[in-house]
Amino acid sequence: MFHPILNFAKRLITWHQQHGRKNLPWQKNKTPYRVWLSEIMLQQTQVTTVIPYFEKFIQKFPTVHALAQATLDEVLVLWSGLGYYSRAKNLHKTAQIIEKEFHGVFPNDLETLQTLPGIGRSTAGAILSFAFAKPAPILDGNVKRIFIRLHGMNVSVDDIKAQKNLWEIAEHYLSKEDIADYTQGLMDLGATLCTRTKPPCSSCPFQKDCIAYQTHQTENLPVKLKKKKLPIKKIYFLVLKDQHEKILLIKRPPVGIWSHLWSLPEAKNLNQLNSVLSDYSLELISKKMLSPFRHTFSHFHLDITPLLIQVKNHSMIMESDHAVWIQKNQLDKFGLPKPVKILLEKH
Repeated sequence: MFHPILNFAKRLITWHQQHGRKNLPWQKNKTPYRVWLSEIMLQQTQVTTVIPYFEKFIQKFPTVHALAQATLDEVLVLWSGLGYYSRAKNLHKTAQIIEKEFHGVFPNDLETLQTLPGIGRSTAGAILSFAFAKPAPILDGNVKRIFIRLHGMNVSVDDIKAQKNLWEIAEHYLSKEDIADYTQGLMDLGATLCTRTKPPCSSCPFQKDCIAYQTHQTENLPVKLKKKKLPIKKIYFLVLKDQHEKILLIKRPPVGIWSHLWSLPEAKNLNQLNSVLSDYSLELISKKMLSPFRHTFSHFHLDITPLLIQVKNHSMIMESDHAVWIQKNQLDKFGLPKPVKILLEKH
């Protein structure tokens, strides 16, 4: 049974006006484009990580028109290292849709926003609240955690059955005025007070209302699901260098992990090395095994063993849209997966 907290929205707005974050880059010179860009970047990513990416992105692509006119490669270069690259691809697609179908003007209704790539109900709600001052609920991971604790719900944030109830709570509390302050207040409460671990409950404006706090369940709610053991895949990254210290990059296919990004040739085992060299008509001079490392995706671990391979000049190799030899100082011109970027910067 849902027992609403009295004056929740009003109290949250008052707290936000006193303690909330008000100087984030996307809060200045607010436009629908800047709001949308920040909300996509903030999906599954912390504010401190997003800020430098947002600032570089907005400098290169200050308008939705500029983003729509860019190539996907240009977008991925600026996204390199931020992860969840489908967000960047959806961002690019959506910019082109807004440019072509909406004449560069952002739609300002919930249903239309949700038809755009990468925009779900919660992101659409945030865009409406911040960009158009239209009341619409949000329900990201932080907000779910707040509602679950406040109402002592014995569920995880991913519990499918709980989603309907959580949306009902979000809609019930929704403020009809000062919606931007209300929405930002929810985000800030989850990010700064109602944190996953060791929340500073003594500073929370809802401490006396919070069932989790009153029943000493704060650390146990939301329910933490037992983590599945992730499978492990193994791969060799081939750092191929010619006698001029140029490195071979190849473009990954349009599907699968790191799609459309530039990466290194790979081998599943050492026996494949000669086959790869043959594919690129390269002659081996020397090879050296570098320190292996692990990169973890949401659904598997990737154990990477890099091989530093010196090859003879590659004059017979024709560069193409999918293979290019570059100097190390050109790395920032290519969209690279984070582990590839780190590896090449070291070696």
